[in-house]
Amino acid sequence: MSHHRFTDPRTRKHALGRALVVGVLSLTTLAVSIDTANAQAPVLRDWNIAAVSVDTNPAKVSAFASSDTGRVLAAAESKIGAPYVWGATGPDSFDCSGLVQWAYAQAGVSIPRTSYDQAVGGTPVSRDDLQPGDVVLYYGGEHVGIYTGGGEIVHAPTSGESVERAPVDSMPYYLARRY
Repeated sequence: MSHHRFTDPRTRKHALGRALVVGVLSLTTLAVSIDTANAQAPVLRDWNIAAVSVDTNPAKVSAFASSDTGRVLAAAESKIGAPYVWGATGPDSFDCSGLVQWAYAQAGVSIPRTSYDQAVGGTPVSRDDLQPGDVVLYYGGEHVGIYTGGGEIVHAPTSGESVERAPVDSMPYYLARRY
């Protein structure tokens, strides 16, 4: 991912506005596509794209410009039900850190392979500041999942089980990192 400097305030405002629109559309698409309780395809005929507002305040835009979080979450969520296989890195089976690494790779973000290495990469995040897309580690770094928001993670639990959603408090919390 390349970083650009916008020296002209008009260019900066335009870029931030576009980032917000892309983020809102990505999150909306993710929310619609994750409705697992409804077996029918979502119907968006009443959705009005003109209703999307663009706020170019950098403080408000920063959460939406957080590099590919929506794609990471969509990738991880798309693998719910895939079997856990120790050492597997996808796309059909995963171990816990393999799922996390694979989901980030789908968004073009390279992160370490093992949970122990994932525990020391990125930026430390306090438990109270968890945001969707954060990497959450458990059992002293032996297990890892991706925070999805709403007090839940998606993770590949253990042998004989499948990728699933689980409460963030369902295991002994160790630490979290933001990539």
